[in-house]
Amino acid sequence: MRTPLGRAAGLTLAEDLVAPTPLPAFDTSAMDGYAVAGDGPWTLTGSARPGRPWPGERLENGHAVEISTGAVVPPGAWAVLPVESATTTDGRVAGPVLERGKHIRHTGEDTPAGASLAPAGTPVGPALLGLAASCGYDELLVRRAPAVRAIVTGDELAQHGLPAPGRVRDALGPLLPPLVAELGGRLDDLVHVPDEPVSALAKAVDAADAEVVVVTGSTSVGVTDGLRRLLAERDARWIVDSVASRPGHPALLARPRGGPYVVGLPGNPFAALTAAHTLLGPLLAGLSCRPLGALPQVPLLSRVRAPAGRTRIVPVVWDGAGVRAVGGDRPAFLNGAALGDALAAVPHGHEPGEPVPLMLLRR
Repeated sequence: MRTPLGRAAGLTLAEDLVAPTPLPAFDTSAMDGYAVAGDGPWTLTGSARPGRPWPGERLENGHAVEISTGAVVPPGAWAVLPVESATTTDGRVAGPVLERGKHIRHTGEDTPAGASLAPAGTPVGPALLGLAASCGYDELLVRRAPAVRAIVTGDELAQHGLPAPGRVRDALGPLLPPLVAELGGRLDDLVHVPDEPVSALAKAVDAADAEVVVVTGSTSVGVTDGLRRLLAERDARWIVDSVASRPGHPALLARPRGGPYVVGLPGNPFAALTAAHTLLGPLLAGLSCRPLGALPQVPLLSRVRAPAGRTRIVPVVWDGAGVRAVGGDRPAFLNGAALGDALAAVPHGHEPGEPVPLMLLRR
């Protein structure tokens, strides 16, 4: 879809961003000072300002034009003499000898016409919007953010105030909308359903008019966990059936025949957050034709023990050139993630100072 620049932020380019003209489109001054021709001293013959070029046809040797940064350099000018290097007396300008082209940004110096500046699949952020505007674009061809429906399950969840004994406050309802947006999706709906009967979950999944359905809780194999049974009944194609990580082990990704992708996130908030970054984020990127970025490898200075055969995911903060674990990373506790700069994937046998991959939380 073609979208005005003001509404394209956060979406993904559907075609290459191409420079329709060279940039800069004309020779422009890189300094405030004087555009000069030939050897000095030079006779002043007018001025050039941004949007108001010097009206002459060609600057002759021995002449100069007062010029501002960003103004068109007059034809015939050899260089721009910075104002701080110049002395002016009675309409004459003097200064040091300059090599040809000094302090001039030449036509096409940044990019020639027709060059690809950003490939399809590039996320649209502030810099890309500014680049597109500088090239003369008013709108961009972008991919729609994948539509997502979230289903939060759990009889024990309270949605307001302090929960009564035996109940817990729903953390995932407030967490999911900004998280889905951050990962590149568009959350169209969020509903709460009880653990039993499974028919309530089935109705919520089947009613989803979305490319992706995110279900929190109900992903394990307990009596009240119905998502796996529901997917089996719908002859779903399993893509990910649990993950060898802590937290987030019961996470899943499947697709019922003729239906949307279903991402199952654990019911514990921190476990759900980690699973969203490792399963939901890559899925949304794929649906947007957006390539996954490389995970930075950074030394983890803390000792973090991971079980044999499992990767442990912990929140970390920057500490010089490395990171250190911040704690507060039990499956149901979000304190560490709230304070962390990234999530570190720590393998079994990791020793302090060895590098680990990071999923950034603060960009």
